[in-house]
Amino acid sequence: MAAAWTNDELAGVGSAEELVIASVRRDGALSKPRTIWVVRVGDGIYVRSVYGPSSDWFRTTRVRQEGHIRAGGVEKDVSFRNADDDINGEVDTAYRSKYGHYAAEILKAITSPEASSTTLQLVAR
Repeated sequence: MAAAWTNDELAGVGSAEELVIASVRRDGALSKPRTIWVVRVGDGIYVRSVYGPSSDWFRTTRVRQEGHIRAGGVEKDVSFRNADDDINGEVDTAYRSKYGHYAAEILKAITSPEASSTTLQLVAR
């Protein structure tokens, strides 16, 4: 059974401006860490690739679908789960709300259909 996020972890990761993510490679080692944006929707933590499915960091999450994150004072091993399509609207809203102080072009990119197709839920392990 997967470990659930604690309320403190949800608050910490959800409020962090950026998240550092590394996926587990085929050989079991962690990939090079990348810094990306992160949002919280309810009790879920979500990330997306602004550059869509061709982004290196996103492609490495597909190999073993496990990794490690660091954000908001939280370090955690996670599983990467493809998010259900029906959550994408809420994730879009969360990105717009949290990162609305950035240029409109950046928000448009992170909420584009291409980026939405990469929405991953981070599941605590």
